[in-house]
Amino acid sequence: MIYIVDIDDTICKSNESLDYSLNTPYPDRIEHFNKLFDAGHEIHYWTARGAVTGIYWYDITAEQLKSWGVRYTSLRVGDKPNYDYWIDDKAINVEDYFKDKK
Repeated sequence: MIYIVDIDDTICKSNESLDYSLNTPYPDRIEHFNKLFDAGHEIHYWTARGAVTGIYWYDITAEQLKSWGVRYTSLRVGDKPNYDYWIDDKAINVEDYFKDKK
């Protein structure tokens, strides 16, 4: 299976500022996606970091994921559209997704 996974407030807790380097990981969620990756699934992290500000967050994000032990197929930063609602027939809210995993 192919998973597209957001980063902020999905595998880490966002802080009040736009300084993403201050976000803190959710180890249980990272472990969940790492297990999927290890089982042969594709895990593609796709974040809107920098989409509004134009700040290039790729290097910091890649280093952050490495320090958290995140395994993945690909990482995309800043090219995700800024939105309030993502309407998709396959979309799952992160809280609903992990509610069944506990």
